[in-house]
Amino acid sequence: MTDDADDNYAGVFDGGLGFGRKPALILVDFVEAYFDKSCALYAGVEKTLEHAIALRDAARGAGILVVYTNVAYAPSLIDGGRFAQKVAPLANFVTGHPMGAWPEGLVPAENELVISKQYPSAFFGTSLASTLTANGNDSLIISGLTTSGCVRATCVDCCSHGFIPIIARQSVGDRHEGPHEANLFDMQAKYADVVPDAQIIDYLEIFEGRA
Repeated sequence: MTDDADDNYAGVFDGGLGFGRKPALILVDFVEAYFDKSCALYAGVEKTLEHAIALRDAARGAGILVVYTNVAYAPSLIDGGRFAQKVAPLANFVTGHPMGAWPEGLVPAENELVISKQYPSAFFGTSLASTLTANGNDSLIISGLTTSGCVRATCVDCCSHGFIPIIARQSVGDRHEGPHEANLFDMQAKYADVVPDAQIIDYLEIFEGRA
């Protein structure tokens, strides 16, 4: 067996899915906690946010559905279950906490959808799958934080629900390069197409007016 991961996966995990007929964009958990250096969840992903804003603007221009997620808990964290028990800093996401606010430049517009969740996947326990189905979306462009956590969970559930997951490579980020790259590799191999943001934006420019 070769030690090179690309060679090892070749011929087995190198399929592609394409963009589908009608995409939506989701921005997973872009909230202040990941950008405030005083917060335990700070991830140093400011550049990711810049890319996500550009991607969001392209999606708006194309007229496609734009969805934002955040994590919101009751003060007791009772609705956080084992996830909140495992990751203590999730207490920053009690409803109304300043660390749960949207960062500058990424505030949802009135005609855009916000989904609050309690667990990693944007699909688990939410109306996201039903909304995409009712809107005729067959693919989901996924951006967000963090790559190894809520982005990956959303990607796997997206695939499991029958939608095409498209990971916007520059618009997902993590606090460490190792887990970030490993999870991009794994999602590309098994669940999604990991696509450079520039290629997605080019596609959205062509799609504009068809939504």
